[in-house]
Amino acid sequence: MSHDAPAAPAPHGFRMPDTLALMFFLMIAALVLTWILPAGSYEMVTNEAGREVVVAGTYAVIDDAEMLPPWALFTAVPRAMMEAADIIFFVLIIGGALAVIRETGAIEAFLSKFVTRFDHRPALLIGAGMFIFAIVSATLGMAEEFIPLVAILMAMCRAMKMDAVAAIGIMVCGYCIGYGATLVNPFTLFIAQGIAELQPGSGLWFRAWIFVPFLLIGIHHVWRYARRVQADPSASLVADIPGAQPPAVEEQPELDRTRSLVIALTAGAIGLMIWGITQRAWYLDELGAMFIGVAIAVGLVARMSADRIAVTFSKGAAELAGTAVLIGFARSIALLLEDGQVLHTIVNAMAEPLVGLPAELSAVGMLAIQSVINLFVSSGSGQAYLTMPLMAPIGDLVGVERQVSVLAYHFGDGFVNLVAPTNPVLMGILGLAGIPYLRWLKFVLPLLLKLLALAAVFMVVAVQIGYR
Repeated sequence: MSHDAPAAPAPHGFRMPDTLALMFFLMIAALVLTWILPAGSYEMVTNEAGREVVVAGTYAVIDDAEMLPPWALFTAVPRAMMEAADIIFFVLIIGGALAVIRETGAIEAFLSKFVTRFDHRPALLIGAGMFIFAIVSATLGMAEEFIPLVAILMAMCRAMKMDAVAAIGIMVCGYCIGYGATLVNPFTLFIAQGIAELQPGSGLWFRAWIFVPFLLIGIHHVWRYARRVQADPSASLVADIPGAQPPAVEEQPELDRTRSLVIALTAGAIGLMIWGITQRAWYLDELGAMFIGVAIAVGLVARMSADRIAVTFSKGAAELAGTAVLIGFARSIALLLEDGQVLHTIVNAMAEPLVGLPAELSAVGMLAIQSVINLFVSSGSGQAYLTMPLMAPIGDLVGVERQVSVLAYHFGDGFVNLVAPTNPVLMGILGLAGIPYLRWLKFVLPLLLKLLALAAVFMVVAVQIGYR
């Protein structure tokens, strides 16, 4: 759900290191940079929103800065985890709550029922299917939970004379658009906004408005390809690959009355979360409390015993323990740069090429930087902690609101996952479907370019309207 699974093998035998290992290598690099780069800092002021921001033109070198010792590499980790404790515990609570919901089988039953309702209506299957995958990812941050539906989608699309690429396009394009044009994703958006000192979930009105055109572009791309394959099966990108056939369909749970009530409770929780964020300025404490209440309510509706609710919640939290550790290591990178007093030095160097540009072009440049970084750091939460400590002050310097800096982050994080070979969910789904990575790239790369082009347009719009 948060793209923090181990890295999958990429094409041609190349294998990216596990995300945690990559973060440790970046920590080493950060420590070395503190020994190489000159220490420096900007003057900081508190703006009208109560946030500390850097003051352009005030960067100065610090001559008497102390050098960090080698063991700072290790002491930074527990300190960073304590600093990020609110986010870490929030992620664990969400993991536990979603585990209780998944234990009921309601999500699988709902998605399976929804998809099979559109049998023999390909246009509706593509449009409605992509909408559901996108909206679930944009609100609950789900991704790998969709993998069990690969076989069902492939079988249905084959019956409608569509191929595996179209089937996987419905799922992967849908969920990546949901991550990129996110609404209230707790695993990416909330974390990035917290680092940028913004209210988690704030700015929802603009994200809700741009969600629709992004989704329409994705639906049109998949629909146009599917129509071409229906008209001429030889046009399929996997026509010559016997392995790209639907695997055996596993039996899915039935959407009975109890599971329907669980879905209703989950939808109500999403609505309550949006209301609390927009009307009551709820923060992590209130949101975490709400998810605990949802877990208990779902367990009672599903007639789960108190022990079963507790054990399932604990297992769900344990599944995200790796993510929690990853957050701590990612925060350690910025902490080392801060302790070595070179964070502002790096910000100054990165901002210099953007400072002379109009704010709109600077914002597009930030989007480009985030998109490239996501090719190497597929973890949404890890990327937030890696880049937002840099991007937020860069935005301050070039006249870009921090909300726009966060926009650049989740555009890059979500859309680039369409092609990132480090994305374990993508590589796992392609493996199940028997679609070679390069064939998938041929299908999806034009869509990625269209999405990034529209994202650049919306970055410009966000700057012009003062999106905050």
